[in-house]
Amino acid sequence: MVEDMTMTQDSLASAYGGESMANMRYSIFADIAEKEGYPNVARLFRAVAFAEKVHARNHFQRFSKYKMAVKVVAEAPFGPGDTKKNLELAIMGEQFEVDQMYPAYLELAKMQGDKAAETSFKYAFEAEKIHLTLYKKALEFVSQGRDLPMEGNMWICPVCGYTLMASDAPAKCPICGTAGKTFQKF
Repeated sequence: MVEDMTMTQDSLASAYGGESMANMRYSIFADIAEKEGYPNVARLFRAVAFAEKVHARNHFQRFSKYKMAVKVVAEAPFGPGDTKKNLELAIMGEQFEVDQMYPAYLELAKMQGDKAAETSFKYAFEAEKIHLTLYKKALEFVSQGRDLPMEGNMWICPVCGYTLMASDAPAKCPICGTAGKTFQKF
């Protein structure tokens, strides 16, 4: 049975659906990139897939006090292909989240006074901006038939999904303040 939800809760459910699909899409894209000889692009896809899982978990946990079925409506670019196409699809999805989805969801959460949803949306929004930049950079190289150069590792904050390409994790997450020693390394 579907209970009445606020618009913010509806947005959380849709964001959960979108992030869950992104997690699976990027995992599949990673396998394709690996097979095509782009190990660093594959590592990028796997790291961002983990960050999307963090976002989905954060959105999902906002429903812990409920016992209900929810219909989820989420937009996602479909049609996997080679690594170049998959990066283009990833860019489309991240661009939508950065330009439209999360700014609207953030304003809605603020308007409805839902601080927990606002935090969840803010964390995802800030990380998605980084994902967009990284995917655009990767596409530049793959378009030239080259793998993404990567010095160091991909680091993902397990609390907010902050994503960093560097030799070491930061001392603390610049988005949520989580200790860098807890970051997931890819």
